[in-house]
Amino acid sequence: MPFRRPEASAPTTSREPEARRPRVPRLPRHASAVLAIGSAAIALSLVALYAATPSDNHAVYGAATAEELQPPQTLTVPDDLVPVSVVRDGYSVTPGHATYVAGGTNHDWAKLVLNIGGWPVTENNVTVITRWMRQENYIDSWWNRNNPLNNGWGSGGGSGLGSYPNLQVTAENAVEALNSLPGYRPIVEAFAASAPTDVTERAIWASPWASGHYNNGAHWHYTPVPVIKAPPGAW
Repeated sequence: MPFRRPEASAPTTSREPEARRPRVPRLPRHASAVLAIGSAAIALSLVALYAATPSDNHAVYGAATAEELQPPQTLTVPDDLVPVSVVRDGYSVTPGHATYVAGGTNHDWAKLVLNIGGWPVTENNVTVITRWMRQENYIDSWWNRNNPLNNGWGSGGGSGLGSYPNLQVTAENAVEALNSLPGYRPIVEAFAASAPTDVTERAIWASPWASGHYNNGAHWHYTPVPVIKAPPGAW
């Protein structure tokens, strides 16, 4: 009887039971929505933060870099340097129409005439006009009829005995008269040149302003004319 190898029996394996996975609880739908919105908000905040940071850093580090690249400046002064004195131009305020009216004196009226005429307001010119005013009116009432020079031009009185509304109008008419009549031309030229007082006064005596020509200067007075203020109503 032939020998027969016994058949190998099929290997037996023992299978351990699979471990049971824990169950993850599922969130309600509204909770998932809240988490999604929160995550999106955090993401947007991070994006804004990193977007703003480079420009801020650039401003800070850029300024620091500029300071590092710009070395401090120095100035070396020689020991034998001689200081130079600098003379600056001066400045002044020129009185005008309103200033003279506010002053309100006979000297202010003389300056107003010169100012309106465009002639230099100098001591020579003011002296001549105030002397001229004294020859035509009393010093203490130089504003009489608002006509200090007894001017007939525009005053309604050809003999010079007319009047004006106020002393400002009077000054304007005095200038207009001097510039209008040829016989007064030497007076205007003397005022324009701020000529010596005797030159301007001789031009006045020779002119037709006064019919007696001030007796060719014999009636002229040379003492200083005091400063007298006119009543406010005269201006």
